[in-house]
Amino acid sequence: MHGARALVLADLAARGVAEPEVVSLLEDAVSSRRWWLRQWPDGAPYVPGLLAQDVQDALLETRGRWPLCPRCEEPHALAVEPELGEDPHWVCEARGDAVAPLGSLGA
Repeated sequence: MHGARALVLADLAARGVAEPEVVSLLEDAVSSRRWWLRQWPDGAPYVPGLLAQDVQDALLETRGRWPLCPRCEEPHALAVEPELGEDPHWVCEARGDAVAPLGSLGA
């Protein structure tokens, strides 16, 4: 869980939104996923991508789309793929290509 949190926090920081209110949203998502993981321990490999999606959803409700695609002129959020799988990446759905692995938006 700590590793998944670190990946999402790195991407928040890379995009300049790791403010206290946003980190609180991340902590809320971590708390919810801890409960989820206790119910389904075999789902551990999926936690990083799910946590990123949870934070995306929370930010959409409070601040708007995040993270925005750096490759397209038309603003749109990147998606996490696979939606439920290992090795999550940020993907530009408009172009159909991977932008960065989760935790590497600043690279």
